[in-house]
Amino acid sequence: MKTYLSIAALSLVLITGCSNDDDAANTSQTRNLTLNLNGLENLGTGFAYEGWVMVDGSPVTTGVFTVNNSGDLSQSSFPVATETLDNATAFILTIEPSPDNDPAPADSKYLAGEFNADIATISTNFGPAPGDFTNASGSFFLRTPTDETGVNNGNDTYGVWFGLPGMPPVADTNLPTLPAGWIYEGWVIGDAGPISTGTFLDFNGRDSSNGFSGTENNAGPPVPGEDFFRNLPVGESLPFDVTGRNVVITVEPVPDNSPAPFTLKPLAKIATGDTAPNEQSFNNNVNASFPTGTVSR
Repeated sequence: MKTYLSIAALSLVLITGCSNDDDAANTSQTRNLTLNLNGLENLGTGFAYEGWVMVDGSPVTTGVFTVNNSGDLSQSSFPVATETLDNATAFILTIEPSPDNDPAPADSKYLAGEFNADIATISTNFGPAPGDFTNASGSFFLRTPTDETGVNNGNDTYGVWFGLPGMPPVADTNLPTLPAGWIYEGWVIGDAGPISTGTFLDFNGRDSSNGFSGTENNAGPPVPGEDFFRNLPVGESLPFDVTGRNVVITVEPVPDNSPAPFTLKPLAKIATGDTAPNEQSFNNNVNASFPTGTVSR
């Protein structure tokens, strides 16, 4: 009888052990989250992309990757716990410092999308991403309000300002208010490359820079923009005429380790020689510049 009981007890232990092993195997099961993304840029040194899925209102990392100059992802398929993927409601792509000591997502939440069955179509239009730029529009005008002479010297094509000309000029854009982690920046494409006119969050105020304008003490009108009279970058020469150059508004990540325009360029236009009091209308550049893609689980 004792032998029988011992065998029965051993059998129970073996059965229980197998059950626990099966449970552990089930909880450790993974399947791949696959990214099919186009239009991401190389972030250079110090930053990387990181994917996240939202589970019960909390972000769960799915992995970090980089992108080369050809737009190829260093990794496009990531093993994630099956239970996590089953319960995920959305995907978010962020721009993170590299190395990154903070386990939480950065403020620069770039692209996002809600899962519909097993596919999430991602864009800047969803949730915490920068916003909906589908109908982006705006105006700029050519004038040189920081010219110290106080008279019209026929040099109004040497300056560009974002908005409608007037006394004072006013904003004229259809662009979303940006969340934390993002800022607008103006550009004119020079002979040697892009020239920043400054960063800003509000089109109804001055931007961060007037380094090229007439004097340090004259910041210009209460809208973003720049005159080009001094301190031009190497490779540029005076007089600097904006006519025939591409004028661009970008959305930049914060922090930003690159002196070049970021991928998100909602507004762009080759300037004509038409000066204030006439404005020039930007073209919507979203389809040409914004990343697209899907994430499947």
